[in-house]
Amino acid sequence: QVHLAESGGGLVQAGDSLRLSCTGSGLTFSRYGVAWFRQAPEKEREFVAAISWGRNLIAYDDSVKGRFTVSRDNAKNTAYLQMNNLKPEDTGVYICAADSSSEYITSKHYLRDHDYWGQGTQVTVSS
Repeated sequence: QVHLAESGGGLVQAGDSLRLSCTGSGLTFSRYGVAWFRQAPEKEREFVAAISWGRNLIAYDDSVKGRFTVSRDNAKNTAYLQMNNLKPEDTGVYICAADSSSEYITSKHYLRDHDYWGQGTQVTVSS
């Protein structure tokens, strides 16, 4: 059974940093592209960042470029989202997802449905 588990969320103030983790089990994690999404109350889920299985290709939404960094450690079956200079508008449930599509970044498969989804971790940024 495949499971993606997010952790690292919390309540912080504007300007603070957080690092989220997404740990996979039941799958060959290194063969999957991984993306982070977020969903604020009463809003649709939105793409945040994605990383290819080989770590060499990355994509970010414009709203987080220069502040967030996505990375992964395949030996630990874990992907990370380092979030710096957090803003109140970054508040939401952060969800990781994994997909085995080829050309995951170059063909923007990270914007589409994924094979597996986590349950999410809450991030709240106060002003």
